[in-house]
Amino acid sequence: MKLGSLLLTPLLDGAGQEDPREVLLRPEVPGDPWDEHEELLTDDGRLELAVGGYLIRSGDRNILVDAGVGTIDNGKYRGGQFLESLKAQGLEPGEITDVIFTHLHFDHVGWASKKGAVVFENAAYRVHELDWEHFVESPSAEPGAVRKLRPLESRLELFAGDATLAPGLDARHTPGHTPGSTTLIVSSEGQRAALIGDLAHTPIELVEPHWHFAFDFDSVAAAAVRADFVSEFADTDTDILAAHFPGMQAGRLTTIDGAPRWTYNKEN
Repeated sequence: MKLGSLLLTPLLDGAGQEDPREVLLRPEVPGDPWDEHEELLTDDGRLELAVGGYLIRSGDRNILVDAGVGTIDNGKYRGGQFLESLKAQGLEPGEITDVIFTHLHFDHVGWASKKGAVVFENAAYRVHELDWEHFVESPSAEPGAVRKLRPLESRLELFAGDATLAPGLDARHTPGHTPGSTTLIVSSEGQRAALIGDLAHTPIELVEPHWHFAFDFDSVAAAAVRADFVSEFADTDTDILAAHFPGMQAGRLTTIDGAPRWTYNKEN
């Protein structure tokens, strides 16, 4: 996707599968809400989630937004393709200048380090300070997250609140899924895209933003920031790219009969 002088490319790492009735819930509504959305499920009724990240080329900077799931193959999530996807774009790990995390769940930091070594050895790593505190510094931090992320410390730059991280790349603090969850607004020459991370895992959460995702740190806050996002970006020319939508395809939000609707871009 061309955005003015910027080039935005999805990098697939693999895929994950979840039981939709365990991870996405519509509170206080009787019946099975997935009966209305079976087209989003696999033939055996699973919710398939793409995993990977996005590459932004901006002048002499090669920026990654999220870093896939890594070499995990645990029956639910399988990665391993990320560096191959990067090489298909003509780049080696040492050519990455920046790595920005939308948040620090395992399926977004998989290639941050490998066996204690930083994978993108020449990059600056950036994440919201509240996520670093929660996943790495907190007394209740998971040991696996600490092992994966501690090697980044010497190359780490934390930010707070909203911040400009590079020309045409602005971070917005959208907490809820995690304390420091971040949406990235990419803009150049009047064109704009929003990289929303896990603000939504499927289009359902954008058209019905009151749904709750089981792994949200604060489901009430997550629903609120989703509703605010939909209100701001529906019926605009902003392309929206989520971390886990099928094929990491871009789409847009429109309003039809007073309700938001999701449509994938035709070129995808």
